[in-house]
Amino acid sequence: MRALRRVVGVALGLLIAAATVLVGFAMLRGRPQDLPWTPLDLAAPIGLSTGRKLAALRTDPAQCRALLGAAGVRYTALPARRDGATCGYADAIRLDRGGAIGIALRPAGPGIACPVAAALALWEWNVVQPAAQARFGMPVAAIDHFGSYACRRLYGRESGAWSEHARANAIDIAGFRLADGRRITVARDWQGSDASAAFLHDVRDGACSLYATVLSPDYNAAHRDHLHLDQADRGPLGWRACR
Repeated sequence: MRALRRVVGVALGLLIAAATVLVGFAMLRGRPQDLPWTPLDLAAPIGLSTGRKLAALRTDPAQCRALLGAAGVRYTALPARRDGATCGYADAIRLDRGGAIGIALRPAGPGIACPVAAALALWEWNVVQPAAQARFGMPVAAIDHFGSYACRRLYGRESGAWSEHARANAIDIAGFRLADGRRITVARDWQGSDASAAFLHDVRDGACSLYATVLSPDYNAAHRDHLHLDQADRGPLGWRACR
């Protein structure tokens, strides 16, 4: 019993020390977005805790929409949808052009769970456009995607776990269109050492700070032609996938 108390005491001490270091680190850098208990601010740069704060918006769709509005993002709230006992959504939105969103989605107007959409906005501002400017000297005008909502199980199987797409809690990114009309696709450009491949790896890596799950061609053949981005619910301290 004494040994158990000693182990618990040591573990508690380590947790307190880690929290103290984190607070000091964030305060010294003037980056409250690094702290897990500070409010999410979409106007702030991406911090160590931004991804988990975005995922936590699953339980507070009203707050998610308020954050989008405060950041100047135009959107339309979609009516709830239910397909059978498992599929559907209650908090999906459609991102509208104009305002703070400069990149068009093609096809236009997919219904996306609000936390996925909020992460898309941060991805555009902090990852996609800076990477495009660095690699090509111009912005991205549009993102090509394979959709968000689809009432299906993982990999389209007849049994097993349901996909995050079954709740509009994911979007599959197929490629990007630059301002000069040039197209960059995951299927064609992921492999290689040129600017297009480097850009795709840049935006994949940047998405890992914003989404609970990011899967690319590096994961498996099923993702050979797209980046899968979702906000899977794995709890406040759950694992995050970046492949």
